[in-house]
Amino acid sequence: MVTYDEVVSNPEVEELIRNAQKQIDVLGYTEHSIRHVTVVAQRAAYILETLGYNSHRIELAKIAGYMHDIGNSVNRVDHAHTGAILAYNILKDMGMPVSDRTEIMMAIGNHDELTGTAVSDISAAIILADKSDAHRSRVSKKDRNLFDKHDEVNYAVTNSELRVDTEERKVILDLTIDTKICPVIDYFEIFMERTKMSKRAAKYLGLWFELIINDTNLL
Repeated sequence: MVTYDEVVSNPEVEELIRNAQKQIDVLGYTEHSIRHVTVVAQRAAYILETLGYNSHRIELAKIAGYMHDIGNSVNRVDHAHTGAILAYNILKDMGMPVSDRTEIMMAIGNHDELTGTAVSDISAAIILADKSDAHRSRVSKKDRNLFDKHDEVNYAVTNSELRVDTEERKVILDLTIDTKICPVIDYFEIFMERTKMSKRAAKYLGLWFELIINDTNLL
């Protein structure tokens, strides 16, 4: 089996992530580099591990999480689809069995809220991990006068925690938002479709998606 550590050490993957971030910077989007993909990989693995999935599925989820945004090296538009094909071919070259790389391709290809949905345990975990990563550390602009609404909302999130409650069968996204920077309603304006996608992903895993902002349960 191709491992997560081998994928992280792969120079082709590293270069794709680096160049994806170059394009993201030019376009003015929030950070999608090593920090983000590592967070997604770790959170996806945590979700499946907490739910009792086997080590093989967990490893595939980590790999899919780490590679999920490499399509941004081609174009932001349809990056989930191009990234899925790129990942499939890289993993093929690395010797991963077709059954495993197909699972990863499917998860990556379905992680964007405009075109995707949860179609497997791995894809559901990737969606929840990806959409939960709102945080001020994702804002790359230094001058707040240049912030757009996405920057303002992410910069206002000072803490973001994703946890799974197996007893109550729910996954909880717990955010702290500095309302001096932006009102909570701005979060929903930006993240409504992502929140809906997270709810569907949680449902696929047999969970309820709960959103807590500033200690208030909103979903």
